[in-house]
Amino acid sequence: MNSTQNERINQITSSTLIVGVDIAKFKHVARAQDYRGVEFVKPITFENNREGFELFVNWFWEISKELCFQDVIVGMEPTGHYWLNLAHFLKEKQVKYGVVNPLHVKKSKELDDNSPTKNDVKDAKIIAQLVKDGRYAVPSLPQGVYAELREAIKIRDHLTTDLCVVQARVHNWLDRYFPEFLTVFKDWECKSAIQMLSLYLLPHELVQVSDDTLLQYLRKVEKLGLGQGRIQNLKAAASCSVGIKQGSDMAKMELRLLLAQYELLHGKLEELEEKLEELLKEVPYVQQLLAIKGIGRDTIAGFLAEVGDISQYRHPKQIIKLAGLNLKENTSGRHKGQTKITKRGRKRLRALLFRVMMPLVAKNEAFKALHKYYTTRAVNPLKKMQSLIALCNKLIRVLFGMLKKGYEFNEGKMMQDIPRMAELPLAA
Repeated sequence: MNSTQNERINQITSSTLIVGVDIAKFKHVARAQDYRGVEFVKPITFENNREGFELFVNWFWEISKELCFQDVIVGMEPTGHYWLNLAHFLKEKQVKYGVVNPLHVKKSKELDDNSPTKNDVKDAKIIAQLVKDGRYAVPSLPQGVYAELREAIKIRDHLTTDLCVVQARVHNWLDRYFPEFLTVFKDWECKSAIQMLSLYLLPHELVQVSDDTLLQYLRKVEKLGLGQGRIQNLKAAASCSVGIKQGSDMAKMELRLLLAQYELLHGKLEELEEKLEELLKEVPYVQQLLAIKGIGRDTIAGFLAEVGDISQYRHPKQIIKLAGLNLKENTSGRHKGQTKITKRGRKRLRALLFRVMMPLVAKNEAFKALHKYYTTRAVNPLKKMQSLIALCNKLIRVLFGMLKKGYEFNEGKMMQDIPRMAELPLAA
């Protein structure tokens, strides 16, 4: 993460043993070579457990000792999540390791044997060759509070997805059994609507319950805003409902299960939000970030979860590349192709930055003025989407400086950093 390709190449010397590992779910394959590509001993296959990892480590240390290598570097292809266990194990053993881009492995298959053949043994050799050429990256394995934040954000994403599924299923249930319900309650997720649904009554059953009983039941959760008129409207809608009456017992059971799932997921999300608050307090300078108008706690938590400890970065360009927001071009001779972003980084980080840019452009005066400048300047004006991407990169630089050195956000200073913008007034 912190090194250039030249620096990585310089780390590979004649005294370095290079080990390439092809990762799989159950068994990994490893091959060892030197900096010239000369291979030693036969490939080894080891299992994805502690015994297998110990066997693997002992294997390359024996080679290193026998052939007088002074250091070892292990390269692997990050296949799914199966590489994480080995990476953490190597880190505990203080063994240098790196990951190679799966796209590089795929495009390098035919260099040695002019054949597109793919197998684990061949891939392990290709991975070692890529490491030899410095074409690898040192992954950032989050530690401490940053590891907790990454897991918390992942859990929140899963809970949110599950909650959306339950919400859609409740709408489906209402469409089938009580489609008129939402003409009385505009939102089924409000307290009074959920309380009414928790009676688990179909429309033809609801009309048989007295108004006073329904009103008394509803006022257990919301004493104001509910009157006899709401109850009468609901019963009137139920009396002429076209909802399905068949299968009523299982329909009520389905609603009971859906509301239980909804309550459980909501409770877990609230519990997780409290935990996120506690975790963010452990990160330095978070309060300065939260002071930026248009940026909320969820954005900061998501950014830190994806980026990790800011101290491992030397320049904001590294984070821009991590997000896949760095530019690519396609030019040849007189032809100049369109410039686009690479989209080669963390898509969650890229999506998070783009989502937060909308409220920033709307609410934050500095970002609003920059967006107007980028899209209306006389020379090389940007399209709206291009401007938003440029502002995402600007936000990364702002967050980097604030987290790295504890700066406070200053809209005026941010504007003065841009040529020809220092004298322009902020957008109204």
